[in-house]
Amino acid sequence: MSETSCDIAIVGGGIIGLATALALSERVPRLRLAVLEKESRLAAHQSSHNSGVIHAGIYYTPGSYKACLCVEGVKLMLTFCDMYGIQYERCGKVIVATSPEELPRLAQLYKRGVANGVAGLERIGPERVREIEPHANALAAIYSPATGIVDFGKVSMTMASVLRGRETAILTGARVGRIVSANGGVVLETASGTVRARALINCAGLYADRVARLMGVRTDVRIIPFRGEYYNLVPDRRHLVRGLIYPAPDPAFPFLGVHFTRTIHGGVEAGPNAVLAFAREGYTYRHIRLGEVAGMVAYPGLWRMAARYWRMGLYEVYRSLSRSAFVRALQRLVPEISPADLEPGGAGVRAQAVEKDGTLVDDFRIVETPKAIHVLNAPSPAATASLAIGRHIADLAVRTLIS
Repeated sequence: MSETSCDIAIVGGGIIGLATALALSERVPRLRLAVLEKESRLAAHQSSHNSGVIHAGIYYTPGSYKACLCVEGVKLMLTFCDMYGIQYERCGKVIVATSPEELPRLAQLYKRGVANGVAGLERIGPERVREIEPHANALAAIYSPATGIVDFGKVSMTMASVLRGRETAILTGARVGRIVSANGGVVLETASGTVRARALINCAGLYADRVARLMGVRTDVRIIPFRGEYYNLVPDRRHLVRGLIYPAPDPAFPFLGVHFTRTIHGGVEAGPNAVLAFAREGYTYRHIRLGEVAGMVAYPGLWRMAARYWRMGLYEVYRSLSRSAFVRALQRLVPEISPADLEPGGAGVRAQAVEKDGTLVDDFRIVETPKAIHVLNAPSPAATASLAIGRHIADLAVRTLIS
């Protein structure tokens, strides 16, 4: 077994961990950094199992981490892509109201986007919607020309390449099994060897709460995994969607609802839904980890969340299992869609932090403890905001971890 010594160990080789390492290597070039990833490859989960949307910052509470870091993150992401020749497209997005009761939601969303400083945001009527998305159904809409698409997996691989050029140690197959304090720092026992560090930054995504507990941190949240399933439009029906078509979000439910997303590789995805997964990396119903299920069942926050959202949760499962129900949800946005237009797509798992009272944590949650910083909640738009999140964490680390 090998032994690695460093100043800061970053647990998690996804886009947040890599962006944090980039920011630290720029802020303090002398630092010896190590990125630890439990899989055999980087960005294996949330960073590559997503819709690839560069979010503009419309949805988030003004002044929140999500609002501030998303808007900043868009600029940083596009600059990074330009610098390293990564393809992206600012294809634009319409968020549509398809019924009268959705119109007030749209108005509130527009105010929020303006307050967040989202560039170019417009409120538009059905005629303008048809110019942008000829097949979309809308009484009214918000148009966000700044919204774009990219391959965040490719972004992550480029970040890793830059880090290797800066002599950052990137260790794959390095699942952390134990963390102990020693000599004023921390010792991480991993599947590929021992890592000694002065401090730790926890960017472990779906396992962030577990890594925190390995350090003895009593987290007030638990990661609950939600699977999002996609269909793809068959090639000869992709013309029905030019860019991105989203519904007006339901304020009673914390997810955005199924929508259409054109991908940077030329396809069109339809989805995702949001169903409780039976494993933290449970990409199908067949993927079950009994120990992880037992941990969820024992957590009171799961049951309180279920009591709050059980109707919507049952509907999400029904829509997951019923192709016709999924199609009906999509037809609200694009009425011409038929079951024959869809073919099975991929799936992703969202790491959603849940409080003990059943509240789904709405904002990014970054917690400082002695010798560590823990990213305990970083769902969408974390990929868009990743470079800004990395800079924020680097600022915290310079202040509290690096002497």
